Amino acid sequence: FEEFKGTGNSELHLDRRLVEKRIYPAIDIAASGTRREELLLDPKELELVYRLRKVLSDMNVVEAMELLKTRLQKSKSNAEFLMTMNLG
Repeated sequence: FEEFKGTGNSELHLDRRLVEKRIYPAIDIAASGTRREELLLDPKELELVYRLRKVLSDMNVVEAMELLKTRLQKSKSNAEFLMTMNLG
């Protein structure tokens, strides 16, 4: 693992606590990310994503994933999802 660290475009970290509670996907959002998000999102969405990451990093990994799953299931698009998070 260490020999590949820093060579990819994104890193996805899984968390055992989520698996133990049978919460899937078992992704640690705060520890995961993409290096060049600014190329994928417009500036307004990018700012909202940064704010979302800050909010999620203040939560434990289980609460963060449950919140994300609940809100994502109710949203029809990424933009709608970001707006429902009351980040901006």
